[in-house]
Amino acid sequence: MLFHVMMNVHIPQGFDQEKLKQLQSEEHERARELQLQGKWLHLWRVAGKYANVSVFEVESPAEFHEVLSSLPLYPFMEVEVAALCRHPGALEPNK
Repeated sequence: MLFHVMMNVHIPQGFDQEKLKQLQSEEHERARELQLQGKWLHLWRVAGKYANVSVFEVESPAEFHEVLSSLPLYPFMEVEVAALCRHPGALEPNK
C-alpha cells in the first residue's frame, strides 16, 4: 500500500534546544532506516517550512501507523494522509 503524507512539525515555544537537537538526530536516523528498508520511498522538504511531503510503501494501514508513530518527532507533527493507487494513465512504474 502506498501513502502520500504531508508532515508539519510544530515544536512548542520554549522547548529545550538540546532535547530538540537529540530528537532531530534520532529522526534523521529513523528516516534513514525506513528508506533503506524500502518503506519510505520519497522524502521532500517543503521550502520555507518545517514540513515534508513523503510517500511510504507498507503492507497495511496498521503497519503504516506503526512506522509513522515510530518517528521521534511524531508527537509534534500535524499529519495529513492519503492512500494512493496506480492511475491507469501513468507511464512510470508503480514506485
